[in-house]
This record gives sequence, C-alpha cells and structure tokens, in this order.
Amino acid sequence: MNELSAVLQNPQALITLAVLLLAIVLFISGFLAPELTGLLSMALLIATGVLTPQKALAGFGSPALITLMGLFAVSAALFKSGALDRLRELIASERIRTPRRLIAILGLVVGPISGVVPNTPVVASLLPVIESWCHRRKLSPSRVLLPLSFATVLGGTLTLLGSSVNLLVSDISEQLGYGSLELFSFTAIGIPIWLVGTTYLLFAPQALLPDRGRDANEFGENIQQIGYFTEVKIPDNSELVGQSLHNSRLQRRFDVDVLELQRGKERFLPPLADRKIEPGDRLLLRVTRLDLLRLQQEHTVQLAKREMNISPSYSDIDCQKIVEALLPAGSTLAGASLRELRFRQRHNATVLAFRRGQQTIQERLGQAILREGDVLLVQAPIDSIRGLQASNDLLVLDQLENDLPNVRRKPIAIAIAILMLIIPTVTSLPLVSSVLLAVIAMVVGGCIRAGEVQRSIRLDVILLLGSLSSFSVAMQNTGLADALARSLEYLLADLPTYTALLIIFLATTIFTQVISNAASVVLLAPVAIQLAPGMNLPPMALIITVLFGASQSFLTPMGYQTNLMVFGPGRYRFLDVTRYGAGLTLLMTFLIPGLILLRYAGS
Repeated sequence: MNELSAVLQNPQALITLAVLLLAIVLFISGFLAPELTGLLSMALLIATGVLTPQKALAGFGSPALITLMGLFAVSAALFKSGALDRLRELIASERIRTPRRLIAILGLVVGPISGVVPNTPVVASLLPVIESWCHRRKLSPSRVLLPLSFATVLGGTLTLLGSSVNLLVSDISEQLGYGSLELFSFTAIGIPIWLVGTTYLLFAPQALLPDRGRDANEFGENIQQIGYFTEVKIPDNSELVGQSLHNSRLQRRFDVDVLELQRGKERFLPPLADRKIEPGDRLLLRVTRLDLLRLQQEHTVQLAKREMNISPSYSDIDCQKIVEALLPAGSTLAGASLRELRFRQRHNATVLAFRRGQQTIQERLGQAILREGDVLLVQAPIDSIRGLQASNDLLVLDQLENDLPNVRRKPIAIAIAILMLIIPTVTSLPLVSSVLLAVIAMVVGGCIRAGEVQRSIRLDVILLLGSLSSFSVAMQNTGLADALARSLEYLLADLPTYTALLIIFLATTIFTQVISNAASVVLLAPVAIQLAPGMNLPPMALIITVLFGASQSFLTPMGYQTNLMVFGPGRYRFLDVTRYGAGLTLLMTFLIPGLILLRYAGS
C-alpha cells in the first residue's frame, strides 16, 4: 500500500488513476456510449501530457485491430454467400424436434463456428431461424435463446479470431513487451472449456430456463402473435366516439390491452374500461403483430401520426414490407427516442410498434427511449429495408425473398476462409496479412462487394478497442500498474497459486458484468501481468487468465453483447440470465485456473 501511495505522488500517475475512475463511472452509468468513453479517456491522457499523441493513438494502427477489421469483412462475405445455409436448414429440419436436441446443435456445431467467426453475426443470422423453429413447435424462444448466446461465448475462446477481446488481449500483450498471441495460443485450454460448457448446456435443469411465451394470447402457431406496443388515434368520425372501451368494437374485434389514454395534456391509466372515448384521444396499446396489421386497415382508429414517424397511406401499403429489426449491442440508436432520431426521415421507414422483453412501456411511441435489445416492427419499401440491413445499428430479423445468398459463391468463400486459417499456421505469414489477403480474395471472387466491405466494419468496436489500448500504456509508463500489482500481491500473499489464479479470474468476471469486457481486459491485464514473478508463472498465464475471465460472461445481459441480443427476443428478465448462468460461471471459476496451471506451471 505504501508503494501505491508513493506512486500517486507522481502527478501523471494521479491523473491516470483519475481518468481511469472517470471511465469506470461512465461505463457503469452508461451516460456515454462505450466508444465515446474510450475516446474521451484517450483525449484526456493526451491533453494532460500523460501520453504523447503517437503513443495514445498507436492502438488504432495495431495489427490486432486491423485483423479485426478484416475479419468483419470476411465474416460478412461468408454469411452473404450462404456459408451457414446448411446449419440453418439443419435447425429448421424435422430431425430437430426437442429443445435439448437443438441445444446440442448449438453447443457442438455453432460453438466451434464462433471460434473462427465473430459471434455477433452468428447470433444475428440464427435468431430468426430459431424463433421460427420455436413457433412451429409452440415452444417459448426463452427455452433456447440463452443457450444460443452461451454456446457462441464458449466457442469464442477456441481461437484468437473468435472474439474482438481475444485480439485486444493480443495487442496489449505485444504493447507490454510479451509478444502477440498466435492463432491457436489458447486452444488447448479453450477446447476442454467448450466441451465442459456444452455439457452444462445439455444437462442443466430445464427449470433454469423460464417459459416466457406459452400463453395462448401471446403465443401460437403464427410468428405474428407477439405483443408489441403502439399508439393509435381516434379520428373525429370514428364509430368508437362516445362508447366506453369495455363496450367498443376495438376490444371485441382485436386482442389488445389499453395501457394508457391520452387526452390533450391529460393522461389516464388503467382501469379504463368504463371511460368514454372522445375524438382526438390517443391510446397506448399492447397488441399482437397480426392485429396491428389489421388495425392499419381499420378506419375506426388510425396509427397515430407523429412528426418523426407518419404512417404511409393505405394505397402504399402493398408496395411496402413489414419486418422486425433488433437493436444490437453498440447501436447508436440506443439512448434516443424516435422523434430525436428523425427515424422516418433518415431511413425512409415507419416504426409501427416495438417490444421490450416483459416490460410495459408507458411513454408515447415517439418519446420512448430506445434501448439495446428492443425489437422494432418497421414498415418500409424493400430498398429501405436493404439499407437497414447494411446498417450496424439494426439487425433485420426477417429474410427478404430477393436477398437469398449467392450459393454459387459459397464454395469460394468457404475455401478462402479455410486458407486464411491454415496459411499462417503452417507458414511464417502473419495472421493480419492472411486476413487482409482473404478480404481481397473475397472481393475478387465476387463473394462481397467493395462497398459492403466498408459497411461490414463495426466502427463502434474499432473506436472502443483502439482508444482503450492507451490505458495499458499509461498505466505501465506511470508505474500505476506495478503499484496496483504490488498491493494486490500483498493481498494474495501466502495463498496457493491455484487459489490466487481463481481470485484473479473471478474478479475479472465480476468486473466484466459492470463494465464492458474490453474495458476489463485493458484495465486488469497490465496489473495481472506484474503478479507473474511472485506466482512463479510466465506472464502469458496471467494474460490468459484475464482473457478467459472477461470472455466467460454468463451472469448479466450486459456482460456480453450476444446475451443482450437474445434478451429482447427471448423476453427474458434480468435475473433469468443470472439464474441460468450462475452454475456455468461457478464451473468455469474452478475449471479455468486449473487448466491454466496445467498448461503453464513449470514453463
């Protein structure tokens, strides 16, 4: 502790610690988007003289970040060429009849795919297929969507390419002088973790997964029977005027729940059954997708016209398509309302309604603040929907008939991806070079267009990882990492090496639930590395411990972006994730330190 106090006498170390604490507060509060928090932290370290611009910005030119950018494009080419078609057909086939059999496919097939392809597009591609499978069998998606997310997380640590966090750790290791990670550096640890984790998914009690959709009013054979929130207006000539809601045709003809009545500046909450309807009233409804489409043709009510979102005229409806779109983790739409976003003007698309897990929305549709995991019901021309598909802010969950993969390019795309993995393994060609050559080959081979390469890159991820790497350099240069490590070493003194590794792993896992996994790695890796000599382990053992601690995130929806992606479609509640993931987290907490010791003890 005295050493930490001495280091904090250094103004630069004190500034670094202050910026670090500010970043943690911003990550936890969500006041700024994660990538903006990273950019702010980097700017403050430059402005205060802790880092030179060259050192602070070095992360944006790192091989790991360039590799990740290329990997986004390769993944997009694989999906566009239909590389996952066979898997999608298998899931949709009659051979997969039970949730346990589907979970087996997710763990044993989807998991390994996530080891070489970023898991976010894998989940995005399989979500509509699995939802459709559930609807046909009258099962709740909540029974299988969390296993989908967890399977991709488990597979993401099979190779270096499985996760952006893996590449970030490789970059940090190189910056700190310990060399970058190879493609299969931690595969020997990742394989038993994947196998044990998949076994847990297969045999965990089904009672741990909630049933959120077997109610007859919300769930049936038709995929359109899911509850949405929308707003309607009572026109002057409506036959509902003067009637009570209880006696009106609105509730006799449609399966709707009236959540609020708005009359001028007044708001009336349930019970509303006996309240008389007046011209100009606005009703906030929870309604099935099918009934919402019927309401569009109903002249007794109108979908409320809003400044930012005016419903198309009825004559235009046949020229448009209605699709579901999910707000993924990192979407720039999150945190703003449709009115603020001017959604219709920007995207030439109308948001008819949206749903958010099991929550009840009490704001007007245009004023409700969008959150990651929300599902929007969007009506737009086909060209506009294709524009939404190309955006990183929304994941369109419906397949367009004219957007089927170009199967003629599938063998080419798969061959290029396999060569991308094999060549750096058997030759001295760096991985970053192999990935970039694969991108060019995908474009030349017609698997993806040049413009689609640019759109495939997740700019929010690139900005976050590139900016956060400056923290590791600052903590190392100011001596803060070494001082924090000495303080932690004092707390871990006299503990067996296995116990010390277990504590470091668990601390990283818990930290990741509060802030992003990328931030956890950047903040904890420089500190953990300093503990290696005292534990008689190579620095790489501590680096891998932090990597797995940040990656094996099964406790909260925010812990990993795929958890958040399935949270809305599965209509989960916060503690659903914790209940299902607690056993897996406990299992990994005892397993992973032992595997790391087995791999690195005596090295």
